[in-house]
Amino acid sequence: MSTTATESTEKHLIRFDRVTKRFGDQTVLDDLDFRVFPRKHVTLIGPSGSGKTTILRLLMTLLRPDEGRITVGGRDLFHEERGGRLVPAGEKYVREVRKDIGMVFQQFNLFPHMKVLRNLTEAPVHVLGLSRDEAEERGRELLEMVGLGDRADAYPGQLSGGQQQRVAIARALAMRPKVLLLDEVTSALDPELVAGVLDLLRDIAKTTDVTMVCVTHEMGFARDISDCVLMFDEGRVIETGHPDQIFGDPEQERTRAFLSAVL
Repeated sequence: MSTTATESTEKHLIRFDRVTKRFGDQTVLDDLDFRVFPRKHVTLIGPSGSGKTTILRLLMTLLRPDEGRITVGGRDLFHEERGGRLVPAGEKYVREVRKDIGMVFQQFNLFPHMKVLRNLTEAPVHVLGLSRDEAEERGRELLEMVGLGDRADAYPGQLSGGQQQRVAIARALAMRPKVLLLDEVTSALDPELVAGVLDLLRDIAKTTDVTMVCVTHEMGFARDISDCVLMFDEGRVIETGHPDQIFGDPEQERTRAFLSAVL
């Protein structure tokens, strides 16, 4: 199924071409065509097991497609050209392409033995090659942005869940990614902490040029930040549109049934 995740005259930033992913006998993504354009915010909705998170894990190269091709910024994610032909990409090539992509997971995945600021600076120093001073300056700016400027010297275990997720968001942004992937980033939080993290992400969407691909069951958040919403079911996109259309007047009965269950 062909899906364009926003209308734009610019060249796409993310492209899935006929991507299929299987786990055993189960087809999780079924011949998926999918585009995301620069500086757009795209939200994937649908029931659990419909393939949404698999898209993010493929983009992070945590999984490989069984069929099809994925490109980010015009570069193939799993293949590179050698001698005029495409061959499976080496790890060095994959790491280079992946620099453009940041991801915030359901779990915070912070390094517990490192202070907050060190959590933000390790990858920029060792992956991007920034000096320690430059990385720390950037890290402190990001901690201020997420409201944790006074917690640079704390350890993750000294923070609340909401604060740890804010650090995880800042850590992803510290790599200056072109694409920020968000995988149910509030699902592990206590209910009273959810609103603060969602407000932070709304601010990032409004004030930065980062492209976002978001998987969430927070429908109000999806409606607020999205340029385009995609409804997934059984490994396929069954409906695509502006959030006002998807949430206000969906065309597909399956979309209507899903939204009536979650809203």
